[in-house]
Amino acid sequence: DSSAVDEEDSASVAPSGIAETDDAWDVSSNMTMETPNAENVAAERKRREEMRVRSQEELEFPDEVDTPLETPARERFQRYRGLKSFRTSPWDPYEDLPLEYSRIWEFEAFASTARAFKQQYADDCYELEGGGVGALFCAIYVQGVPPSVLESQPRGVPFVLSNLFPCEQKVSVVHGTVTRHKDYDEPVKSKAELDLHCGFRRFSAKTTFSEIPKKSSSCKKYRFLRFLHQDVTACASFYAPVVFPPNRLMMFTQTPSGPELVASGSVDITDPKRLVIKKITLTGYPFRTHKSKGVVRFMFFNPNDVRWFKPVELHTKHGLRGHIVESVGTHGYMKCRFNNHIKQDDTVCMSLYKRAYPKWYPPSWGGAADATPEGA
Repeated sequence: DSSAVDEEDSASVAPSGIAETDDAWDVSSNMTMETPNAENVAAERKRREEMRVRSQEELEFPDEVDTPLETPARERFQRYRGLKSFRTSPWDPYEDLPLEYSRIWEFEAFASTARAFKQQYADDCYELEGGGVGALFCAIYVQGVPPSVLESQPRGVPFVLSNLFPCEQKVSVVHGTVTRHKDYDEPVKSKAELDLHCGFRRFSAKTTFSEIPKKSSSCKKYRFLRFLHQDVTACASFYAPVVFPPNRLMMFTQTPSGPELVASGSVDITDPKRLVIKKITLTGYPFRTHKSKGVVRFMFFNPNDVRWFKPVELHTKHGLRGHIVESVGTHGYMKCRFNNHIKQDDTVCMSLYKRAYPKWYPPSWGGAADATPEGA
């Protein structure tokens, strides 16, 4: 009931009452601070409901996608490939890189570089003033700063002056480990814009989330997550200036009442070579079955797609493995053979994979929002 909304929340929304729905949603969080009209409220409520539905579908049917009817599957999924094993199959980290990777920085040994820079900084400080620079005062003069910066600073709030290690002004792919906060109940989608507090830096970024492999596993691939769900600890990847750990990482989203904490964690590493793999699953259903053979339909809708994906291994939700034998007819039906008897109520699946990259977002390092890698 809308009467149950906290006074603090209701005060952050225009007093027209339009911005709150019957189920107490504040639908003005992604709109302007002006009084929203009924049309904007309806559009925002529809958008949020679609995001909730998609997030719930991702929980119930992870990675499953529908094969399009109007576009051939070999064109729609041409960037994807089949893998014998997600854990052990090789994947070249330098294969088919996007243009953005020609504009970023890569370290040969990130951890060693960070230790060397920190040690060099400590040695330089020790050589000053006969053994260190502690308990000394200095005067700093900053040029090119307009008086409005000082006037806009709240009274009693100091300016923070930070030094940069070499390379910390370079842009690269930063990875961190974050855990979603329980108090935030809105869907958090990968590649959505978030405000990041990363050490002394504050910037906006479009973060990609991925599942962290188990420590006991030899797998070095991170599975792409479409949403950051509740009670989930994930890897967050984004383009940003180089950050040397240890550093805290906090993610905020903007609301009319101010920033709201979405997730928090720490920065792990800066590594463009880390593999974040997006997985999709195409599904089909047995039309006729006989022992270990069956005719499967609705995975593809034309025989050319069946022949294109014939080398990719199949599996079922009941644990069987198999392969495509041949196409049947002109509507995408296909004969398949499995390693055991297949039942009529089983579901046949085909897993496809491609590498996912963070969203290029120049405002993260002070660039223009419409800047492209070509002009970087």
